[in-house]
Amino acid sequence: QVQLVESGGGLVQPGGSLKLSCATSGFTFADYSIAWFRQAPGKEREMVSCSSTDGSTRDGAFVEGRFTISRDNSKLTVDLQMNGLKPEDTAIYYCARRYYCASPTSLDWGQGTQVTVSA
Repeated sequence: QVQLVESGGGLVQPGGSLKLSCATSGFTFADYSIAWFRQAPGKEREMVSCSSTDGSTRDGAFVEGRFTISRDNSKLTVDLQMNGLKPEDTAIYYCARRYYCASPTSLDWGQGTQVTVSA
């Protein structure tokens, strides 16, 4: 059974940092891309960052170098280090399993973790 479990969300002040983690199980981790998405109230879900099987990464344009995605093939985890957080980064953050970062759809989703950026 495929599982993706996010953790690390919370409340942070503007300019602060958070590290999200996605713990996975039930599939051959090294064979899949893992992406972080987010969805803010009233907005569509958007890709934040994605880690491919070859180690390459891709980020949404709004990341602007503030976030770093990293995967650990031994721990079966994908982390998202977020620095310089802005109020507009407030959203539920999800991790997803994909064949490729450019794939049109995701295979599986986690339950999400709330990130709130507010003074």
